[in-house]
Amino acid sequence: MKRRHFVAALAGLFAAHRAAQAAPADAVKIEKVVLKPEEWKKRLTPEQYAVLREEGTERAGSSPLDREKRKGTFACAGCDLPLFTSDMKFDSGTGWPSFFTFIPGRLGTRTDFKLIYPRTEYHCIRCDGHQGHVFDDGPPPTGKRYCNNGLALKFIPA
Repeated sequence: MKRRHFVAALAGLFAAHRAAQAAPADAVKIEKVVLKPEEWKKRLTPEQYAVLREEGTERAGSSPLDREKRKGTFACAGCDLPLFTSDMKFDSGTGWPSFFTFIPGRLGTRTDFKLIYPRTEYHCIRCDGHQGHVFDDGPPPTGKRYCNNGLALKFIPA
């Protein structure tokens, strides 16, 4: 009898652990935005299209968002999904807007080999728009640097 209770308790703990790792109950369902290239070209500037849809990179120091200090939200320029808050931003000295974390559930990642060696590219989870690359040289508490193209973002003041 005691063994049966032990096994049942162990199974219950395992189930509770799995449930705790699942998405939170209040997670927001994000609808995907899927457009044809012609539709994206109507919606975006040519420079934004090159970054968001063709995974380009803007020139360092060219974005005014790198110097943005006001309170607010940084949203995807392709679909308006909020990705970062101003509290997540820091001055990395790289010439691109940088963040040490992101709003949970808003970014996806994949490995990019465009410079021969592997890098982690991240994109908007709603429209799949390329945002930038993440590096392991950021500040505490995460140690991450989400190095974002300013053209891929829009700033919404608080």
